[in-house]
Amino acid sequence: MELIYKDLSYQIVGALFDVHNEIGGGHKEKIYQRAVASSLARRGIPFEEQVRAELKVFEDPVGYYFLDFLIDNKIILELKAKSFYRMADFRQATKYLQALDLKLAILATFTTTSVRTRRVINFPDSELS
Repeated sequence: MELIYKDLSYQIVGALFDVHNEIGGGHKEKIYQRAVASSLARRGIPFEEQVRAELKVFEDPVGYYFLDFLIDNKIILELKAKSFYRMADFRQATKYLQALDLKLAILATFTTTSVRTRRVINFPDSELS
């Protein structure tokens, strides 16, 4: 299986490491959000911040999600500032992917010593059977 958006993903992860190399660990998530926006812009990666994604049931809007970043209208980037991921983080990313009908989200957590990333894939039902 080929990686989804391999080159763009590589650039995003590079931007995340640039941030950690520049400011290190131990900051609040909002600080990382601002720093990542700066890093993405410096790399010329198109993005939107705090994107509102509408959740619909039977075509009726029932609520909204707010994504940290939508990269090039293709990849959701969600930031965390903690030492580990929780299952809720993966569920959140999956719900965002489904709401926007996108294929890939990247979860990034800034720890005191590094930045860790995980890819979350949205598999359509037909691909699972």
